[in-house]
Amino acid sequence: MQFLRTAFWVVIAVALAFFCMANYVPVTVRLWGDLVMETKLPVLLIGAFLLGALPFWVMARATRWRLKRRLDNTERALAAATAPSAPPSITPAPGMAPVSLEPDAPAPTAAQADPLPSTSSSTGPA
Repeated sequence: MQFLRTAFWVVIAVALAFFCMANYVPVTVRLWGDLVMETKLPVLLIGAFLLGALPFWVMARATRWRLKRRLDNTERALAAATAPSAPPSITPAPGMAPVSLEPDAPAPTAAQADPLPSTSSSTGPA
């Protein structure tokens, strides 16, 4: 693909060189009032082409810059959203014994398994 692009630009450059050699004649351009510019025809045409292409080049660069900023912001947001976070730490409530998640750990006793201390009330819960 790089070869085709290079070949295209070489053909354009050669055609431009032949055009410039065949039309290298002086021209007179009246600008404003008595202001007159004398230049060669190829210089005038290439200058006019570049002057006309300038606004579109500036617009394309501004669009690329804006889209690159949006892409960078989106990538940063995605990285922040998918970043691994620390697992939440689980702390036992007051009065509860910590429970081990290991399979060979001894089972908690009855006093450790009851999270609420028993009250000796015969009327039941209030």
